[in-house]
Amino acid sequence: MKIAIAATLVGSAAAFAPTASFGVRNSALNMATEAATEKAFAKLPATVKPGVVTGQALVDLLDAAKEQGYAIPGVNIVGSNSINACMEAAAKYGGPIMVTFSKGGGQFIAGKSLNNDADQASIAGTIAGARHVHEVAKLYGVPVVLHTDHCQKAWLPWIDGLLAASEEHYAKEGFPLFSSHMLDLSEEPLEENIAICKSYLEKFAKIGILLEFELGVTGGEEDGVDNSDVDSSRLYTQPEEVYYAYEQLSQVPNGAFTCAASFGNVHGVYAPGNVDLQPIILYNSQKYIQEKIGSDDDKPMKFVFHGGSGSSVEDIQYAIGAGVIKMNIDTDTQWAFWDGVRAYEAKYRDYLQGQIGNPEGPEKPNKKYYDPRMMLRAGEESMAARLCKAAEDLKCTNVLN
Repeated sequence: MKIAIAATLVGSAAAFAPTASFGVRNSALNMATEAATEKAFAKLPATVKPGVVTGQALVDLLDAAKEQGYAIPGVNIVGSNSINACMEAAAKYGGPIMVTFSKGGGQFIAGKSLNNDADQASIAGTIAGARHVHEVAKLYGVPVVLHTDHCQKAWLPWIDGLLAASEEHYAKEGFPLFSSHMLDLSEEPLEENIAICKSYLEKFAKIGILLEFELGVTGGEEDGVDNSDVDSSRLYTQPEEVYYAYEQLSQVPNGAFTCAASFGNVHGVYAPGNVDLQPIILYNSQKYIQEKIGSDDDKPMKFVFHGGSGSSVEDIQYAIGAGVIKMNIDTDTQWAFWDGVRAYEAKYRDYLQGQIGNPEGPEKPNKKYYDPRMMLRAGEESMAARLCKAAEDLKCTNVLN
């Protein structure tokens, strides 16, 4: 948008200015255009730059992931510590990262003491977290996708508030505050689910926000979404359902979307044998859509993998082969953060029993040990290390340069 504005100004000036003056302005415009198209990452399209990725750049990034055979870690966060751990990890493993806000996570960022009857705390906290990411993401030198997680029908006012913030941001900056939003209307009939998603996608498309939608149900419980007792048949999406959604959403001009199709995946982590993943469903769905639309692309749908914590590497990479371009991670990273804090406490326990007095002497101060930044940093480092392992499983390492 800024380049377009510059072009208009140059064109207006040319009618009244000497040729030499126009040449200076034209050179400046060419330099700006070249800067915009210069590749920041050797292995990614030129549209993808360090920092928050939105609009066409996000579509190009996800297309690259699908074509090159990797998936991006999508990580639920609860504050600046977990946000920063995500971007630190991405810088270490050399790939993109998706920072994901839940409704509860947004509320936690704003402050749990606040009234949230009308989702005002969830909205404010999610926006505050997103602005933090925009301010620091470029410093990490990686592409960052700003995403929101499961939004049920009753929670749509939360998304409405975030959409309003993105529309305001777009009017000022030329791009939205958020990269993408997930609508989880899987509890509703298929037709209603997709009709609501389509109405939101029409709004999203106008400002370059991608829609993630859910078909079937992801089992288990996560951050206020409890499907622990759902009928097992609803854990498996049918190809006809995926095609119906694809056909309907493809009617939206400039619409971009991904599908969280259920193939037995469950939130949380469980003992081996308790979860029956069937990623073959994703392959079957791709083939069904391809045949229906007569496409040369054998992966017309971009899939996302929910409930990835605790999944085997074999299942993860088999799903990536079916067009999965993002996998959600929450349970494993929550444990990793806590494990870092736990290990810090265990290591310095004798220094954490009082403000004064430790093994080095009864009058020795302990401030540098109980400074909250010390244990929080230990949590960040542990979480970042776990995400680097996740990126290896997702084949998302060294995919920038």
